[in-house]
Amino acid sequence: MQSTKLHFAQALTPDGWREGVTVTVGLDGMIETVVQAASGEGATQISGIAVPAMPNVHSHAHQRFMLGLAERAGPGVDSFWTWREAMYGFAHRLSPDDLEAVAAQLYVEMLKAGFSVVGEFQYLHHQPDGTPYSDPAEMSLRCLAAAGQAGIGITILPTLYAFGGFGGQTPVEGQRRFINDADGFLNIFESLSIQARGHLLRRTGISPHSLRAVTPDLLARVISGIPEDAPIHIHVAEQVKEVEDCLAFSGLRPVQMLLREFALSSRWTAIHATHMTAQETAGLARSGAIAGLCPTTEANLGDGIFPAVSYLQEGGAIAIGSDSHITVSPAEDLRMLEYSQRLRDLTRNALAGGPGQSTGRRLFEAALGGGAQSMRQPVGAIAPGYRFDIAVLDSGHALLAGREGDAALDTWIFSGGNALVKDVFVAGGHVVKDRHHAHEETIARNFRSALRRLAT
Repeated sequence: MQSTKLHFAQALTPDGWREGVTVTVGLDGMIETVVQAASGEGATQISGIAVPAMPNVHSHAHQRFMLGLAERAGPGVDSFWTWREAMYGFAHRLSPDDLEAVAAQLYVEMLKAGFSVVGEFQYLHHQPDGTPYSDPAEMSLRCLAAAGQAGIGITILPTLYAFGGFGGQTPVEGQRRFINDADGFLNIFESLSIQARGHLLRRTGISPHSLRAVTPDLLARVISGIPEDAPIHIHVAEQVKEVEDCLAFSGLRPVQMLLREFALSSRWTAIHATHMTAQETAGLARSGAIAGLCPTTEANLGDGIFPAVSYLQEGGAIAIGSDSHITVSPAEDLRMLEYSQRLRDLTRNALAGGPGQSTGRRLFEAALGGGAQSMRQPVGAIAPGYRFDIAVLDSGHALLAGREGDAALDTWIFSGGNALVKDVFVAGGHVVKDRHHAHEETIARNFRSALRRLAT
């Protein structure tokens, strides 16, 4: 067998937009060569505009099945905390089969939107009554199986969840499926690491749920039991009440506590980090950690607005995730990130970075780089040494008529969205072809069956 050659009329490379790009992909799915201004002779011609596929760094797959079911007002003031109680009720109903069916459908939707890697922040560990499964990693293993069905890359991030509030408070009843001690959690991590070892598309890390759900001592113990390069994702400063509770307990704000207790680095991803002071914003940006932003979910939950303008000015790294999956679209999350800044500051092109620069291009490339770093996956560029994870925009679509380069990218992000994604490759495999996934009918049928079971 030989390497595969693919030719694109236009592609976004680390050198910028280039015409006539021929990419050679090895049998291992990695890019061997990229030749610009090539004729494409002897290569498979792929119509459209090639861009690196986007990593999705924050997913709670089990929440996908409740889409549209938490948009009815309650008797009092609705908030993140009332939504959380509703989510607990839904989460306690999923079986392993249900989770696999829901996750597989979600992962197909991610691929069709232009994502190629998912970071699964998975905390639904045990049976509904809190009893461990015979394999304590059962639910996370089902997410790996779902990723295999879909053909998406995955960084599986089992969640360390031990307490119900700051200072080691007793968990509430709704959290019974989530709870582990250090040894139980490390057993789950080891089981998943075995499944990921040597696998082209799998990586393993951890996700301490939040500073509410772990103590610094517990987290330090767990970190000492995992490889030094394993990624660490943590929710932090998502809600004002969380900040207030942390201050009442410790005299510190959540990001302050995180920066004080741990040596943050590029292996850390701070999910949300919505409510920060200017000093915290600069400290997180300079730490090398990635801010894992989920703008559509953050808007849906009423979390607040991330200080993206100042964070990027401080040199901070960002990535995006679809979190509770109200929508699944890298374009929509990047758009929401920019629009939130415009609404707050009464301006336009808030995150463009300078006169004449494309806002979409700056956000897209920032999220690519931060996402690859967060996922510890060799993706994010059309260049030798990277995996061939590519999304192809439909240059024949009416919205892209007469547009190329940054104009096409801006049109995708700020107008066209998922409808402009025509093809997606993961590790050289053509997983979405002309907007169709080879297994989408079977996966959708299983998903519908799961929804019907869960509705009874």
